[in-house]
This record gives sequence, C-alpha cells and structure tokens, in this order.
Amino acid sequence: MKVTIVGAGNVGATCADVMAYRGIASEIVVLDIKEGFAEGKAMDISQCTSNTGFNTRVTGVTNDYSKTANSDVVVITSGIPRKPGMTREELIGINAGIVKGVAENLLKHSPDAIMVVVSNPMDTMTYLALKSTGLPKNRIIGMGGALDSSRFKYYLAKALDKPINDISAMVIGGHGDTTMIPLTRLASYNGIPVSEFLSEDALAKVAADTMVGGATLTGLLGTSAWYAPGASVAYLVDSILNDQKKMIACSVFLEGEYGFNDICIGVPCIIGKNGVEEILNINLNDTEKAALAKSADAVRAMNADLKSVLG
Repeated sequence: MKVTIVGAGNVGATCADVMAYRGIASEIVVLDIKEGFAEGKAMDISQCTSNTGFNTRVTGVTNDYSKTANSDVVVITSGIPRKPGMTREELIGINAGIVKGVAENLLKHSPDAIMVVVSNPMDTMTYLALKSTGLPKNRIIGMGGALDSSRFKYYLAKALDKPINDISAMVIGGHGDTTMIPLTRLASYNGIPVSEFLSEDALAKVAADTMVGGATLTGLLGTSAWYAPGASVAYLVDSILNDQKKMIACSVFLEGEYGFNDICIGVPCIIGKNGVEEILNINLNDTEKAALAKSADAVRAMNADLKSVLG
C-alpha cells in the first residue's frame, strides 16, 4: 500500500516516521517544494531502519508529482501558518491556492486515492478540496477530531490520574480553539462515565484545557505541535489502509446529518478502506446541539471568506 504526504515539515515528516515505524504502508512518498528538503527527511527516516526493524520504503521528492502515482491515500499538510498582521482572509487565500493546486496535482497521478486534509483552517480546506476536486464525499477526510480527541484524553487521564489508554473520549465540531466541542458527558474510564470520578468544575477545566490545547503547545514551543498531529494522521491512515473501521471524529461533508448541509465539520465516523464508511448520528443533548450549531456558524463564516477569495 502506498501513501503520499505533501509537506515535509514537522507534521508531515512525523507522520511519515510513525507510519514507517509501525509498518502501516509498504511505500511512503514525501513531497515538498523546497529543494532537497523531502529527500533529506526521507533519508533520515530510512536510516532508522536497521535500528528499528521496519521495512517501509520512504522516498523524498521535490515537487515531482509523477513519483506519487498510484497512491492509495494522499495526505495534504502543506500551507503556511498565520503570521503577525495577517488577516484570516489573507491566510485562507494563500492556503486555499496551495491546497487546491496540490489536490489537483495529486489526483492527476492517483485518481482513486482517498484524500486526508491537515492544512489549516482544516474544516474550510477540507470543504475546498471536496468542492474543487469533485470527489465523492467519502474520499475527502479532514483530520482534526483525531488530534483534538487525543488531547481530550490526555487532559482527562491527567485529571483522573489514570492510564490514557483506559480513557474513551471524543471531540466534535470545528477544529479550532473556540469551535471544538469536547463531549464530557459521553467520556468514560473503562466504560464508566468520567462524571463518576470528576466534578463538574473539574470536567469544565478539562474541556477548557482541551480547547486551547494547540495554543498551549504553541506558547510553550514557539511553533505548532507536530508529534501528536503526525501520529493522529498516521492513526487515521492506518484505519483506512487496514480497513479497521475505527470510529474517529473527522471533518466530513454533511448532507442532512445533525441537521446541517453543505459544510465540512467534525463528527464521529467509521473509517475504513473506502474512507468514510459511515457518519454516525449520535444523540446529543440540547446544550451539545447548541454548541455544534454555534461551531457550524463559525465554520460557515470561514467558508464565506474562502468563497470571497476564490470568487
């Protein structure tokens, strides 16, 4: 199975490293526009082989999409972060042009691939990829919920002082500090609701910490995180390539689910060999429904900026 990752930066390279180490794909191509950058990252990862025991072939290329041919999954991490003084519309305009061009080039060589979008603003870039390529909605997946949910589990495990792998929890909504919705009501520790162990105030703090999880790391690191984002992409790709049918919160195109249409936003999905195999309509309470509606409004506002810059 072959995976292409566009963008050899921290997230893309970490994703390649995790997938290679875990043997998720037999071949990984990392592509970047910076001369020699992807080649160097691929070489560095490949030189781990004798010490870690993986046999995945990792290749780096500079802007040569022909090398990505016949990929089963393509991952788009390319784009720029928002810089001081840059408006949201300017960021969307620049990244929209990048994502649109990358998606079109990838599909020329891998017309049957499933596309995973990581570039920010992620929900809007997923919507752009869907609209610009015309692919069926099951083949365009925005990776945000997997990362947000992993951060939610981290903060829950920390509050409970229990192993993180014993925690089940999910974040839905937009992939942003003010738009994500940690579902504290449905979170559990070994099948028992976490509300049995944590007070309302403690759960509220966990939710608040989760929502600023990315910003917290940016403040500490001086740049965006990459280990957890890269691992989250690999987790999602693993479920696709190995048809694991895991339930993962992903940004997907809705056509009536949760009462929304013509929007990509994070909801629980079954992810398998066909990409999005099912969108799960879980029962939300009134508070959660209101939060999701507010989140959708914010994503729509971002999409409106996209339409204004693309015309």
